[in-house]
Amino acid sequence: MNEVKYFTPEEANQTLPLVKKIVDDILRVGKEIRGLTVETENPEIEARLGDLMDELDGLFEEIEALGCSYKDWNFTMGLVDFPSVIAGREVFLCWRSDEETVEFYHEAEAGYAGRKSISKA
Repeated sequence: MNEVKYFTPEEANQTLPLVKKIVDDILRVGKEIRGLTVETENPEIEARLGDLMDELDGLFEEIEALGCSYKDWNFTMGLVDFPSVIAGREVFLCWRSDEETVEFYHEAEAGYAGRKSISKA
């Protein structure tokens, strides 16, 4: 079992260039998967879906290898959580692909809807 890596906001922001690239790829692949109609009679589409799913798995592994978690299963916002500790509590720094920097966090139970500004922590 891997030890959890905790990120400071600065460390999370330092990883963003790589995280952004991976998330852009995840969103691209996810949207293509959603756009394909699964036809059991069409082996070309089935083969393409298999290739895309393999690519997506590899991208998720890249994000996880950095110590982060991808959280947007609709492939619309590109959400990534970074484990962190704020005020002695385990939380997740939360970044969305249209944000320039990591500026929010949330409690583990709260999820995206419970995001709060790091500057107010």
